[in-house]
Amino acid sequence: MISTAATGLAAGLTLIVAIGSQNAFVLRQGLRRSHVALVVTVCAVSDLVLIVLGVGGLGAAIERAPVVLEVVRWAGAAFLAGYAGLAAWRAVRGERLDVDGGPAAMSWRAALGTCLALTWLNPHVYLDTVLLLGSLANTHGTPGRWWFAAGAALGSVLWFTALGVGARFLAPVFARPWAWRILDAVIAVVMLLLAVLLVLR
Repeated sequence: MISTAATGLAAGLTLIVAIGSQNAFVLRQGLRRSHVALVVTVCAVSDLVLIVLGVGGLGAAIERAPVVLEVVRWAGAAFLAGYAGLAAWRAVRGERLDVDGGPAAMSWRAALGTCLALTWLNPHVYLDTVLLLGSLANTHGTPGRWWFAAGAALGSVLWFTALGVGARFLAPVFARPWAWRILDAVIAVVMLLLAVLLVLR
């Protein structure tokens, strides 16, 4: 069972350790030290819910109802394009790292809403976490699939915690406005590219 959990851990990390909208947002919040615990918790719990749903059989149901993914695809593309525009505006405007949060920091409600949208309006979450991880987990039978799911969920917790908390070590670099400009420009390009890819799928 430990080896099955380790396989799930490796599979989960492989899928989430990549440049994407969710990871970019967690990194940015970590750099600002703004609602990091909230953001990390939402991401990890969301992954846990999606993994459980996938292992429990939701993936098969989604495959039989492609219209659900189609709706999520267009909603996700619109949201990502809007977020890309905001990141581009921040890159043009420039800013300094406000370690104490400051008046320019995102409110906890805005952070929560943005995090939920970046997670649940992302079709790749359903394709990767629900369909792919669910399919991989179910090859291990019962109760092996749940050990696999536990390993994958642990991977999410470890990754998002490392990304959110570890970002503070980059704070000296991001005390300079040009570093924020580069980060926001990269985020804008990544978000826009993901939105375009969603539309062209």
